[in-house]
Amino acid sequence: MSFNVFIGGEASQGIEFSAKLLSKALVKLGFYAFSYRDFGSYIKGGKNFNVVSFSEKPIYSHELSFDFAILLTREIFDAYKNLFKENCIYISEFEPFCERCVKVDVKNILSEIGAKPIARNSALLGAFFKALDLPIEILLEVIKEEAKDEKNLEVARLGYERSKTIEKIDVPKKKVKRILIDGTAAVGLGAIYYGIDLYFAYPMTPSTPLLHFLSSMRDEYNFKTMQLENEIAVVNAALGASYAGAICMVGTSGGGFDLMGEAISLQGMTEVPLVVYLAQRAGPSTGMPTHTMQSDLKLALNCGHGDFPRVVIAPGDAKDAFYKTIEAFYLAYKYGVTSIILSDKHLAESYFTFDKFEKPKIKPERFIFEKVNNFKSYEITRDFVPKRSIPEKVIVKANSYEHDEFGFTTDDNIVAKIMQEKRLKKFEALKREVKKKFEMAKVFGEGRNLIISFGSTKGAILDALQTLKEFRFLQILYISPFPTEIVRKEIESSKKAVIIENNVSGQLGKVIMENVGIRLDEILKYDGRPFTREEIVFNVKKFLCEKR
Repeated sequence: MSFNVFIGGEASQGIEFSAKLLSKALVKLGFYAFSYRDFGSYIKGGKNFNVVSFSEKPIYSHELSFDFAILLTREIFDAYKNLFKENCIYISEFEPFCERCVKVDVKNILSEIGAKPIARNSALLGAFFKALDLPIEILLEVIKEEAKDEKNLEVARLGYERSKTIEKIDVPKKKVKRILIDGTAAVGLGAIYYGIDLYFAYPMTPSTPLLHFLSSMRDEYNFKTMQLENEIAVVNAALGASYAGAICMVGTSGGGFDLMGEAISLQGMTEVPLVVYLAQRAGPSTGMPTHTMQSDLKLALNCGHGDFPRVVIAPGDAKDAFYKTIEAFYLAYKYGVTSIILSDKHLAESYFTFDKFEKPKIKPERFIFEKVNNFKSYEITRDFVPKRSIPEKVIVKANSYEHDEFGFTTDDNIVAKIMQEKRLKKFEALKREVKKKFEMAKVFGEGRNLIISFGSTKGAILDALQTLKEFRFLQILYISPFPTEIVRKEIESSKKAVIIENNVSGQLGKVIMENVGIRLDEILKYDGRPFTREEIVFNVKKFLCEKR
């Protein structure tokens, strides 16, 4: 059985931080927790909320029907009252409007302690723990770890002591140490594991949290973060640093990635390694900056003029994000390509719970070739993989013009033909290694029917499979190179197959058609919000009925 906690109010009221505290406390109690964030582009005001879902069993997504509600404004209740269950328990500082309401005298508690208004959340969390008869010691432990102002501890304690118990929730008897992590931190830790030297970015939601996370870790792990004047400067600085031998990554969202297009093409010609963190949001143009979408898949695959290979990897949760980030660095630096880690707002800003992370099998390498005389920057090797060196005592050319093996500019038709083919043929070697070493796709479940998807839809689909027993789920992790054989095999061995994705045009469906030659039905959502388990169950059952 799972429960869903709604925490809602206005921007600047500390809703996200409260959700993090609650999620962490629930995990310490032995539950699995998932936290979803829904907020507008406001500094103050608006109607923002988080949903913390928890269960004794693994849980991968949120639901939009709430068992408990922590209300910071009356307006947030009015806006979402249709989503609260009939027996919902409400925690607020307002006059009770039902028997299952807990009023917390926040004003007096703050005045008594001399705490700032933002500390009201601690009082409400304390009252929540009392309402469910949960041990306050765990919440206090988490607040002590996370909150800067120690007055929050006393505020939470008084919120607990001056409230009442309405319903008791059984706490798991077995306490297991688990990991609570969001998608942003997972990408950052993957980059740190690989030995990142420099992270370049210009702030753009929802990629900005990675800049904040890495900036908070740079002194401990001895790397640098740089915020430059725009995305054009960001990507060109990264290419320059990578040329000099550094391990680099850039971060952006769709609009910023548009500006990087010319430099992505420059990478294709120079073959200087580049890793890009592309966190999608709802477009086109400015779109809805704080809401999610999977509408940049084709952009990731096609950005930049001319023909050149690139890697596009789409992790589905924080655990995927950690390991696939490491793979992205490895492939970029070994094969001299752009590796794109395709995330989105939902993955970047949601918190996931895992039992453990295994030690990565990849050993970080820079793939720098030892200095030799007459070094050829673009030597045609047996497998067409470029040899990489750095400009110390040897001359290393990185040329945006067509060039020969030494990097000298040429417009010779024979050389041009050879070099065009060389750039594509190295991708064949990359494909072989990816197929051999890495997981390009995963299959969950054993049903005779098939759901296909990529990215952050994974969580809701996994939860939906608990109901949709007749379905299995094919998660595509590598978009380029594409796991054509795996996808074809799974489609052909299924009775019915449907694609689920968060965009209006069915971009994954088009990629499958392009690579596999099979057109499939699609379930699409494109309102800026991720799928929920209930939506997937409803729409997949509807799909089945229509196909009978």
